[in-house]
Amino acid sequence: MSPEKLVRPEILALTAYQVPEAQGMVKLDAMENPYPLPPALRRELAEALSRVDLNRYPEPTGRRVRELLARRMNLPAGMELLLGNGSDDLLQIITLAVARPGTTMMYPAPSFVMYGMNAALCGMKAVAVPLREDFSFDAGAFLVRMKSERPELVFIAYPNNPTGVLYPEEDVLRVIRAAEGLVVLDEAYHVFAGRTFMQRLGEHPNLVVLRTLSKLGLAGIRLGYLAGRPQWIEQFNKVRQAYNVNVLTQAAALFMLERLEVLEEQAARIRTERAVLGAALAGLPGVTVFPSQANFFLVRVPRAERTYEALRRQGVLVRNLHPGLRDCLRITVGTPDENRILLTALQEAL
Repeated sequence: MSPEKLVRPEILALTAYQVPEAQGMVKLDAMENPYPLPPALRRELAEALSRVDLNRYPEPTGRRVRELLARRMNLPAGMELLLGNGSDDLLQIITLAVARPGTTMMYPAPSFVMYGMNAALCGMKAVAVPLREDFSFDAGAFLVRMKSERPELVFIAYPNNPTGVLYPEEDVLRVIRAAEGLVVLDEAYHVFAGRTFMQRLGEHPNLVVLRTLSKLGLAGIRLGYLAGRPQWIEQFNKVRQAYNVNVLTQAAALFMLERLEVLEEQAARIRTERAVLGAALAGLPGVTVFPSQANFFLVRVPRAERTYEALRRQGVLVRNLHPGLRDCLRITVGTPDENRILLTALQEAL
């Protein structure tokens, strides 16, 4: 018996998430914080992790991590947190919990590829509402479509991936107020945008806020968190795998959240370098740079596939995006040295 006869057709039609080989490359493809932890802090962290009992299961809900996150991230009173193995885990939990036969998910497009992939995995209808030509949010068109589709689930990345655009707050509020279903604000890049809906959770019963520690500088530990009213968290917790956040992740998170200023200082350096890199990219002939409030830029170049391969040959890895983003590359903001290497390579590649 072959998989083609047993696996659902919508799964057969999908392509697995691709992560290119990056060994020895200047890695600017995955929106990672390019700065490692200071050596002394790494030694302290190693000592803390050495004390973890690997023979024991983790505390299932990560209670201590949740309590510390609530304090460090200013969780509003009355709200609760759910932890995930990265925010990807939480995206899947939310979708699984809401999906019933005939249900609909909506999101502006292009956006994070996992929204649509989870819709396919869970049997939901996915409605991707196009952004404007300049990747700004057409709230009017989105609201019209929402009225006809009446989606049970709406995802909005704030700011958006892969475009970097931060939608106007009032436009997002219009969607939240008009939605009959749940609205998930995906704030993966909040530390670079300086804007959040976290403090508005108490105002909107149909709103939850999703975040990750990955972009802040802890991509390797895979920890995401979902903030919302207890009624939502209670239901999503039923879908969560019993031990979805391992003991090493919990220990590393507890250690680093007590030293959050280190990561916030690195984020500030990335924001400063973002302005420098954006201006330099915009000065290259034939390059269009879209405004970004994240830690990456979406750029349009004359021949994206050829430029991407030319950069690879020079040891620089960026992200070549799908056909819906014609001739666009996504470039992570690196260290000053990495960005100089990128700009030199890009000048030769164009």
